[in-house]
Amino acid sequence: MKNNLLKDLRPTSSKVRQALFNILYDVEGLSFLDLFAGTGGVGITALEKGAKPVVFVEKNRKRALEIKKKLGKREGKVIPTDAVKYLKDTQYKFDIIFADPPYNYKQYDKLIDNALNSLSEGGIFILEHRAGKSFGAEEERRYGDTILSFWRR
Repeated sequence: MKNNLLKDLRPTSSKVRQALFNILYDVEGLSFLDLFAGTGGVGITALEKGAKPVVFVEKNRKRALEIKKKLGKREGKVIPTDAVKYLKDTQYKFDIIFADPPYNYKQYDKLIDNALNSLSEGGIFILEHRAGKSFGAEEERRYGDTILSFWRR
């Protein structure tokens, strides 16, 4: 069962996660959406740093259940659905949206458009992706073979 959970899983490295939260600096009291949540590491870090509410969207139901177990009694909402579908359906506007789709992801344009539409005024969207791709972000930071692309609303 664990092997199925790890199939196609590429968690955000601790180096990239640390860099992300150093850039964001203070997330206390800000709403945070973790798309393609995988292990939940980024969203759990946001919770630990005081973000509220934190929503985890993970299409794989087994992974979503694992995130719920990791959360324990901590506040956080886990939604087992497709990221773009969630963005299209939600009326909520987030202060911070983080997305770490699989490297072979094909719907970047839809993801970016819908994420930007789901940001609150002054909000920030961060897309983690493989180096060698560029999506017209306002800012990009490189960490080895990983890029963090940033858009602000």
